[in-house]
Amino acid sequence: MNGPDTKNPDPDDPETLDRNWNELLQELRVTQTGVQILTGFLLTVPFSDRFADLDRLQRTSYLVVMAGAVLTTGLVVAPVAFHRILFRQRERRWLVEAGNRCARVGLMLLGLTSSGALFLVFDVVAGTTAGLVALAVSLVFFVVCWLVVPVVSGVSPTSTAGTRR
Repeated sequence: MNGPDTKNPDPDDPETLDRNWNELLQELRVTQTGVQILTGFLLTVPFSDRFADLDRLQRTSYLVVMAGAVLTTGLVVAPVAFHRILFRQRERRWLVEAGNRCARVGLMLLGLTSSGALFLVFDVVAGTTAGLVALAVSLVFFVVCWLVVPVVSGVSPTSTAGTRR
């Protein structure tokens, strides 16, 4: 057979690039909503009455979590900005690759930021030890669910067609 290889599509094929771009945007839409809600909520925290009661560790934790949320927002929105700047310039391959990198780093930061937020809540409500336990458990959860499960699934992360190793 001399037909196209349907199991391993050409990554430069316009249809493959369009499909990959659309899938990436759909994934980012889901992520963006959660990240923007978290960021918006965190922006209101310093204006609450109890913020003055936070100790130095809690305030520092809040600032780290807030910075993480803003950076995560920037990363998951970046592919949209890239697309606007490069619109109709035939840079779909670059958009897919750069968008994928932003999504991966954004998800990593989202896991760290969510874990940091959980630490802060547990620290305020139940103490630093509880906060550290919550932080550790949530980090393990994100690493297992978002990294270990796909890696041990036997699917090659570099495969465009999801072929087994």
